[in-house]
Amino acid sequence: LLSVKMERTFIAVKPDGVQRGLCGEIIKRFEQRGFRLVAAKFVQVWEGQDIVKLGRMMLGETNPAESKPGSIRGDLCINIGRNIIHGSDTLANAKTEIDLWFKAEEFVNYTLAAQPWLYE
Repeated sequence: LLSVKMERTFIAVKPDGVQRGLCGEIIKRFEQRGFRLVAAKFVQVWEGQDIVKLGRMMLGETNPAESKPGSIRGDLCINIGRNIIHGSDTLANAKTEIDLWFKAEEFVNYTLAAQPWLYE
């Protein structure tokens, strides 16, 4: 098996994102990037190599007006008060946020069939 250092992060779709029906689109973007959803409670914990850094890049800037096209906020948001999603900004904060929402036994351990095509 591949020896890739996996990280976990905490991603929460905020109420405005839920009300706009964007949960599926957000999940789809993380899945298409090759990340694994390992626990969910209408919030997502994603796992993968460099997930904290890349997850923040996928989300875009906190202020949607400063977000690049192609990012979740750049494509789906208009203003900072309704920026639809939260993501941990550091590994330490990810651990803290994950521990607030999930117990260890709530995580699913599995290997993506595409893993050899994603990681060297």
